[in-house]
Formats: sequence, C-alpha cells, structure tokens
Amino acid sequence: MNLSNLDWTIIAAYFLFVLIVGLVASRKVGNSVSDFFLSGRNMSWWLLGVSMVATTFSADTPNLVTNLVRNSGVAGNWGWWAFLLTGMLTVFVYAKLWRRSKVLTDVEFYELRYSGKAATFLRGFRALYLGLVFNVLVMGSVSLAAVKFGEVMLGMPGWLTLLIAGSITLAYSAFGGLRAVIMTDFVQFILAMVGSVWACIYLLNLKEVGGLSNLITHPNVSGKLNFLPSFSDPNVWVPILLVPLTVQWWASYYPGAEPGGGGYIAQRMFSAKNERHAIGATLLFNIAHYALRPWPWILIALASIIVFPQVSDIKVAFPNISDSKLGEDIAYPAMLTLLPSGLLGLVAASLIAAFMSTMSTQLNLGASYLVNDFYQRFIKPTASQGELVWVGRISTIVTAFFGFGLGLFLTDASQAFDLLLLLGSGTGLIYILRWFWWRINAVTEIVAMIASLLIASYFTFLHDQLGFIPLEGWQKTITGALLTTIVWIIATFFTPPSSDEKLRSFYRLIQPGGNGWNAVINKANTEGDPLPKSLGQLPLELLCFVVGCTTVYSALFATGSWIYGNNNTALLLTTIALGGGVFLFSSWRKLKTQG
Repeated sequence: MNLSNLDWTIIAAYFLFVLIVGLVASRKVGNSVSDFFLSGRNMSWWLLGVSMVATTFSADTPNLVTNLVRNSGVAGNWGWWAFLLTGMLTVFVYAKLWRRSKVLTDVEFYELRYSGKAATFLRGFRALYLGLVFNVLVMGSVSLAAVKFGEVMLGMPGWLTLLIAGSITLAYSAFGGLRAVIMTDFVQFILAMVGSVWACIYLLNLKEVGGLSNLITHPNVSGKLNFLPSFSDPNVWVPILLVPLTVQWWASYYPGAEPGGGGYIAQRMFSAKNERHAIGATLLFNIAHYALRPWPWILIALASIIVFPQVSDIKVAFPNISDSKLGEDIAYPAMLTLLPSGLLGLVAASLIAAFMSTMSTQLNLGASYLVNDFYQRFIKPTASQGELVWVGRISTIVTAFFGFGLGLFLTDASQAFDLLLLLGSGTGLIYILRWFWWRINAVTEIVAMIASLLIASYFTFLHDQLGFIPLEGWQKTITGALLTTIVWIIATFFTPPSSDEKLRSFYRLIQPGGNGWNAVINKANTEGDPLPKSLGQLPLELLCFVVGCTTVYSALFATGSWIYGNNNTALLLTTIALGGGVFLFSSWRKLKTQG
C-alpha cells in the first residue's frame, strides 16, 4: 500500500513538532543531572500521570493485545490486566515512600537502604543490568513493533523506519532530557487516543465487518468475547487467569508494573512536586492504562479475526512481509492499512508517537542509571554537573544503538514479554517487602538476581534440550518464582542484616508503617536513640488498594458490557466504579504525606 501526500504531511508535521519541543526543552534543562533526569522535581500529578500512560502505550502494545485476543480471546488480556494489582499497591503504599526517599534513581535506593560492600556492588551491577541489558531488551521489543509497522503500513524496510523515527527520538531525548520527554508525551497521548478510537470506529463499519452488532455475533468472534476464560479446562483458565492473579503480579519484574514501583514509574514519582502529586500521578496512570485505553485495541483485534481469519490471509494480502516478522500480532497494523487517506496518516503518526514516547523514556531512564549509579558513583565521583549531563547524552545514543539493533532480530512481540517475565520471576516479593521488613539485606537481592537468572537460563536454553517434559510458559514462571523465593528467603536468614546505623537512618527518612521495623525501633529506644513515630497508614492504604482494583476492573468491564449490549451488567459495574472513585478521591486527601 502507499500513503497519500496528506498522510505523509501529517507524519512530517508531527516529526517537526517533537523536534521543536525538544529544542525548547533543551534550553530549560540547565547543567544539572536533576534537571536532565528529573525535570527539577517540580512536575504536576496530571502531567506525570499522562506521561506514564503515554510511555506504556508503545508501538508494540496494540500488537501484543492483538496477539492475545486472536489466540485466547478477550480473556487473554489477563496476562497484563493482573498487573493492576501491583500498580494500585504502588499508588497507595509506595508512591509517597519513593518520593520521600529523595533519590535520583530507584537504583540509588540500594545504598540508602542497605550497608556494606554488598550494597555498593548491588547498586553498580543493577545500574549496568537495568541500564544496558534489561533496557535494551525493552527497547528491542518496542523497535520490533516499529519494524513491523514500517513494513506493513509505510511500505518501508524496517531498518529505515527505525533510522528515521529513532534519530528524531534521539535528538529530543538527548538534548531535552526528561522535560522534553514529558512535554511530548502529553501530546503523544492525545494523538494516540484520538487515532485509536477514530480508527476503531471506522474499521468496525467496514463492509467486511458489518458494524459492532455484526462483530459481536460473528461466528469467528462470538467465542472470544468473554471477560473470563472457560473454567471447564484447567489448561486454559490456570495460565490465563489464575497464574497472573496469584503469582505473576507480585513475583515478576516487568517495565511499568514493577512490584513496589520502580523504573520509569519511580522516575516520574521522583519528578513530582511532592508526595501527594506522586500518588495522584500513579493513580491517574492506573485508571487510564487499564480502564480507559484497551477497548479500541481489543475491538480492532476482534475485527481482524473476520478480515484476516488466519496468519496466512495476512501473508496473501501483504506478500512482501518477511516470514520472520509474520505472526498473529501483525494483524493490528494490517487492519490499519484499510483506513482512508488522512485518517491513515493520523493513526500512523499516533503509532510513531507511541514508539517515540516509549523509546525516549527508556533512553532517558537507562542513561540515568549509567550516569548516576555507575559513572558518577564508580568512575568519576568528582565529575561536574555539566560533564554528567553530557555523559548522559552519550549513554542515550549508545543504548539506542543496541536497542534498535535488537529489534531487527526479534520476530514476535510476545518473545520479549515472556523473556522479561521469566528473567524477573521470583524477585518481585523482595521489592514489596524491603520497605517494611528490616531483615532483608543486599545479599538477599544479589542471591535473588543470580537465582532468577540461572533458572531463567535453564528453562530457556537447557530444559527441553535435556529431554525433560516440556513446560508451558506459565509453568516456568511459577517454578522460577517459587525456587527463587525459597533461595532468597534462606539467604536472608543466613546473612547478617544491614548495620544499625543504616537501618535507623533509613527509618528516620522513610518512616514506613506496619510492624516489620519493631526490632529496629525497640533496639534504638533501648540504646537511647529513639526513632520518630511512623507516618504509615497501612490499614487505610491497603483498603484503598482493594477499592482501587475493584474500581478500575469495574470500569474496564463496564465499558465492555456497554459495548456488548449487556446493559444491566454495565449499569451495575458503572455504579460500583463511580462509588469506588468517590471513595478513592476522599481517601487521597486523608493520606498522611510530607511536603
């Protein structure tokens, strides 16, 4: 297919816009790493919340959703819907703690919480692991979607798509820092939402689809509409629903849904004006990400089952697509090629915006680890602020090169998703408990990382080759989580805790709730070094967590019920969602915060 001149004009206009934004933002960055990586810690909750949502809408997200829907129906989305649990826990328990820590990155947290050489090693190792290995895997997955998007919608070689969009992303990310990322994110989110909703409406009314009512009743689609998987077959509902809700959400470390908060979510919280703005930002993010955004993607995915029932049908329609990039997930960009001139350009620009938003965030975040937690901490502690900013810009370019390169070798959007889940399996519980249990130490985290890496490597490269019974992905996740958790719990009790001085300084700064710090508090009081009363409100925070999950899930399924025409169910769920929203808004104002 060929884009019209109008389509290319819209895309070019967007490219010009982000370049101007990057140039303007670069003049306000200054010469400090706080300005470059945290935008001066002065951002409002609504702007940060939108930025988080824009970042999670990467170019591969609708492809992933399409892959899930075509293979497992709407219920297949529980693989990522379940991460709402860790998201809401971050909102009401961890957001204010992260902001209170005053660190520049979540990796710097290690030397704030732990003592000794193990803490120093952990900070340096995690800086390199997250800044290079993990970050490159994420960018590779996002780049893969850009490659497929370019081949299907733009008719361009994948490398050329990455070269153009990647170069522009590098330009405003490297010179404008986080301020440029957040400013462009706001427009990118609006553009992405308008594009996906408008495209959904148009595609549902195609002659082949026949409108919403025909879509829902079509024999290709009717069996894939349920919100929950069939409970008659454990091989279906266990991996789709049970594992994500009972294990995956707390056991796995995944970008945007890190247990206890982390990554670019933590970076946005560090950038907030105060703790209350950090809470508001993460709450807005979780509502928009899970309740507001998924349905246009889901409906387009369902429509694709009518237009392209099999992957072979996509190959017939697009014979020039390389076989290595052909999969169920490519049905989403294939559907978008059916859009008319003008709308096609708008949607194309929105998907390019989604790619650039995610990439710019990952580039800035990865550079912050390499600069703050490796270069300044270990290579040149006396480096000036201006020098550190320039090292950050160089790091941005280097990591982009590796991320783009990996995208050319991956073949399926779910590959990186599954690998990332497996790599972090079993470590998540540490990130949840380390704030509230004094006994966890740096060795705990080191052992957990090593165990998780070895177990993931075994299941990925050795298990099947050794002739053992093949395991499904969910079985590997559960086994990895259980084994890793057992190993790090044993390591915790067989290694000494952090020093009393470090534990007390951490408690004074953070003042977490619960009883997990009673041993430290009692010992300090006995030695005449009393610690302040905790600011924690765990009972209220956990109640908000439960209500928050109920509210967002109700809103998500209320929308689906309205679409399906199940009005009574939709009305009930809408009422629950509204009631929960009122409660959450009231509770937000009651939470104790500093600043």
